Amino acid sequence: MSDGPALETYANHANNSTTSPAPASNLDAQREKALRRALVFVGIAIASAGLAFAIVRTTLVRPPSDPTTERIQALIDEANRLLKALDEKTT
Repeated sequence: MSDGPALETYANHANNSTTSPAPASNLDAQREKALRRALVFVGIAIASAGLAFAIVRTTLVRPPSDPTTERIQALIDEANRLLKALDEKTT
């Protein structure tokens, strides 16, 4: 036996391909893929927001007024003016 410290050997089960740094072209490809994915999601979000805005806007548009409604409102306004004139005359 030796007087020095004992050396222990360990089995290396690690995958050496993952511990070595990736080539620059591989990193660029990964970044480009991530950027594309982010842009696709942003595009989908913008399209969804635009579609939701268009749907809300079209559902909240007032229907065009018809002549009957306008005539009824004019008669109500005339009646109110006549009642006001009558009230002023009696006081």
